[in-house]
Amino acid sequence: MVRAAQTISILFAGLLGVSLAPRAHAGCAPDGGYAPPFPQASQHPAPVSAGVAEPAGETAAKTADTEARRALDALGKLEDADTALAMAADGAALYEREKVKLDGYAYCSQAVELAEKGEFRESARAASKALHVALQTGNLDLLGKAYRDLAIAFSYGGQLERAEQFANLALKYPGADATQVNGPSKKVLGDVRTRQKRFDEAIAFYEQAATESSERYRPLVQASLANALILSGNLERARTTLDALSEPTDARQRAQLMRTRGRLLLAEHKPAEALVLYRQLADAPADGDEDFYRAWALDGISKSEAALGQDANAARSLDEAIGMFEKARSQFRSDEFKMGLFSDLQAVFERAIGLHSKLGQAEQAFDISERSRSRALLDAVAKGGVQGQASSSALAASELRSMLKPDEVVVAYHSLPDRLTAWVLTQDGVREVKFALALPRADLVRLVDAYRDALIKLSPAAKDVGDKIGQLLLAPLAVPAGKRIILIPHGPLHYLPFQALRLDGQYLIERNPMSIAPSISIAARLAQQAPTASAQLLAFGNPTINPEVADPLPGAEREVQALSRQFPGAKLYFREEANKDNFRQDAPQSQLVHVAAHATADLLDPLHSKVLLADEQGQPNYLEARDVLGMDLRKVALMALSACESGLGRVENGDEVLGFTRSFLSAGTSTLLVSLWPVSDAATETLMTTLYGDLAAGVEVQDAMRDAQRKVMADPATAHPYYWAPFNLIGNWRLRVLK
Repeated sequence: MVRAAQTISILFAGLLGVSLAPRAHAGCAPDGGYAPPFPQASQHPAPVSAGVAEPAGETAAKTADTEARRALDALGKLEDADTALAMAADGAALYEREKVKLDGYAYCSQAVELAEKGEFRESARAASKALHVALQTGNLDLLGKAYRDLAIAFSYGGQLERAEQFANLALKYPGADATQVNGPSKKVLGDVRTRQKRFDEAIAFYEQAATESSERYRPLVQASLANALILSGNLERARTTLDALSEPTDARQRAQLMRTRGRLLLAEHKPAEALVLYRQLADAPADGDEDFYRAWALDGISKSEAALGQDANAARSLDEAIGMFEKARSQFRSDEFKMGLFSDLQAVFERAIGLHSKLGQAEQAFDISERSRSRALLDAVAKGGVQGQASSSALAASELRSMLKPDEVVVAYHSLPDRLTAWVLTQDGVREVKFALALPRADLVRLVDAYRDALIKLSPAAKDVGDKIGQLLLAPLAVPAGKRIILIPHGPLHYLPFQALRLDGQYLIERNPMSIAPSISIAARLAQQAPTASAQLLAFGNPTINPEVADPLPGAEREVQALSRQFPGAKLYFREEANKDNFRQDAPQSQLVHVAAHATADLLDPLHSKVLLADEQGQPNYLEARDVLGMDLRKVALMALSACESGLGRVENGDEVLGFTRSFLSAGTSTLLVSLWPVSDAATETLMTTLYGDLAAGVEVQDAMRDAQRKVMADPATAHPYYWAPFNLIGNWRLRVLK
């Protein structure tokens, strides 16, 4: 029996023609620059009061009411947590808390001003209040502007799926002056297509936006059009478009235009001229956002210096740019916008890694890689305060080396577009690993998918494939047998079961105790926060679920009963009592938490991934990843999700793995046990009882996990990696339970 629920995934085709495709990321502004000025909200028709619409007559009132109701009905069809329905509800709650309730258009003005300052989440909140007022009053002009401002805020924050949704909604309500909605909204759609590298579509949207924009806004559209033309390779038309633009009076528009001109000069193979222009931009940034504009100028300086063969200068300029981008990111108060910014900057990090690697600077390349990883998660982990400290900075190699024990080795991979690179970090230093094959990212994705597919299908060839991949990815590391390995995957490697790769005729887990971490800075902080745990077990087994949704799990119940015998006084919940309410009540106070149940991964929206805890009053009451984010689990030293695919999610471009892994670690959990594919009920029972038996005896978690996997492997009936390799040990690799 397999712990996987029989679910029906319903993918909404969209609202009013809006696609709900998986999110994509790219530059922070339409051409990779910062937030330029938008059409001012003051350019709207005469404002209405917050509570009363001003229709032209009774017919208009009925029409407005009908349209508003249709909008509300349509909104109800969306499920995504940050779509229009949720934004309207968020806006309503925020509006009710306002001591002085403003005119709806005033909230649009706030949204514009906040976006210009880079406060994208606060901008979205202001726009959500405008959305609430518009829906309550039936003001369709305001409704279009609220959607427009939401589209702009999410676009600049790198949340492209949401930006596209709201831009398309805005176009349904152009209002009294269509240029105020249509131009900016179609520009957002062009920005989204540019970042998705669909340049022909982007150019078409920009051309439409230019014809439907105000005179003041049109130059901004033209600059973005020129940028898309550069990226598409149409340099002649890009030059013609840029040369036709007059010098903007607005400092931000002027800085963005300079950056686009510099990009064109580089594309025209004129790096010396580009270098002069970028240095001018660095010396005279736009007022109010000096650090951010200087960072983009330094990025351009670095590209120009690299094109001139000045690699050492290019690396120094890029290092300085990254420092400024990190400073800008720290000012954001929302995880999603922080993640969006760092997703946008991955190409910058990748170029810096390449430059330092080319210069033979392994430690600097390692540090840049570490600084690029899972930064929103690192912020959350740092909130736990290692010995009273609250810094969320990534740890440098020099600091990490001093934290390692003689038998510990950190292996950090980084998947670049054209090749795979890796570093091995020990007490003695950092060395970069050279692979025999380049292994571009696209090839690595196919390799990982094919191997996981072979394991899940119990392919007899899986062992041979594990040998081949082991030769590709493990042999060049030259890590001696017996050393403790902390593996830091990147990109598609997050889904690779390293324990099932083979080297020297052995599976890696036979050869080396090992664990996984999103970044070594995160793992090191977790190891400091919770080095030991008391023998206090809370366990949930075989929750009662509608049999049409999922089969019972008697093995899960036996598993929990067996674990409890190792931990006297354990608190156990079975069947109807293995529910979400009891989890919420008891998990925050527990040291060891074990959940043996069904689970489903939602790769479209990983925060809706769920563990199927017991139905309550005949209705499902699942534990979703988003529920976990709101919990305080800092006392939990080990969270074991003995369920199917609990370790899956979606790997964002900023190397953030969204799903249960991020949710539990963000909530404060120190060590996590999750699975990469549907698991066998019987094999999992053996693995977990062995693991907990070792933990109860005081064995460190890496060794306990190794013993557990080898125990399942030793049985000929479950020797295939499908049975013993699905579980990843993530986080604090040194955890030990006090006897």
